[in-house]
Amino acid sequence: MKKLLLVALLMFLFGATNAQRMYNGSGKQIGRVDGDRYYDGSGRFIGRIDGDRIYDCSARLIGKIEGSRLYDGSYRFIGKIEGDRLYDGSGRFIGRIDGDRIYDGSGRFIGRADGMRRMQVILFFYFFM
Repeated sequence: MKKLLLVALLMFLFGATNAQRMYNGSGKQIGRVDGDRYYDGSGRFIGRIDGDRIYDCSARLIGKIEGSRLYDGSYRFIGKIEGDRLYDGSGRFIGRIDGDRIYDGSGRFIGRADGMRRMQVILFFYFFM
């Protein structure tokens, strides 16, 4: 009985690390992150990150992170992060992250991320949304 309680407690305590979920502005789950792997709202594997490289579900390189700059799979500059603000490759403001909430360039609430780290949210925003 003690082992069962310990397992239940560990699942409760560490379950949050696996419950990293992304929701759209209507509250519908559109994805989740489990370690270095990204899934869509239906639970299908859509990509992964390995160090500074981002791969799609077919293991094709689709992006790279260099500091605060993002590049596509052909190493073309596609965006940058300045504080909580996101910019496209032309320097146009396209969104911001405020805590767990995500807003588009016009300030409209477009989603939220529960339990996700900032870079996970940014990668989801740029490569998987």
